[in-house]
Amino acid sequence: MAQRVMILATNGFEQSELEGPKSNLEDAGYEVVVVSPEDGQIKGWDKDDWGSPVDVDLTLAEASANEFDALVLPGGQINPDLLRVEDKAVQLVKDFNTAGKPIAAICHAPWLLIEAGIVKGREATCYHSIRTDLKNAGANVVDKEVARDGNLITSRNPDDIPAFSDAIISALKKESAKLTEAA
Repeated sequence: MAQRVMILATNGFEQSELEGPKSNLEDAGYEVVVVSPEDGQIKGWDKDDWGSPVDVDLTLAEASANEFDALVLPGGQINPDLLRVEDKAVQLVKDFNTAGKPIAAICHAPWLLIEAGIVKGREATCYHSIRTDLKNAGANVVDKEVARDGNLITSRNPDDIPAFSDAIISALKKESAKLTEAA
């Protein structure tokens, strides 16, 4: 059975930051499930205007970290700002972290990591305009395409998507190897 990856998003996600990792993960053989507070479809933000809709596979109310191997959080300004006030979304981030499962956040999505209280003392990166937020939450902020610290994977912007996707795939392979060794 393929490992399952949850992409948690809502309206206003950065189009490329959802579609790029989703496509890269699917091409690598992972099952990717889009989870959102809304059912039906959510609409992306593409540079300076509304983008294309993406189908929602599962609602936030139906989602559980237990059913997934990793969590991907696309950025954009609107999407993570809306999600960080959703108690269930913040709890999901906490649940993935408690389980030690990979959590990958790009651009503004580290706002959710901050809200979940999981960045203190950890290396992370993000979009330049929220670096102060990340620093104020106690993170060791770096400026590089991918920062990895334990189960956390963070990136800065759409230019980092190839390295971001590679880091997620690498983390999933590592998790799979651990499970195989334990069996």
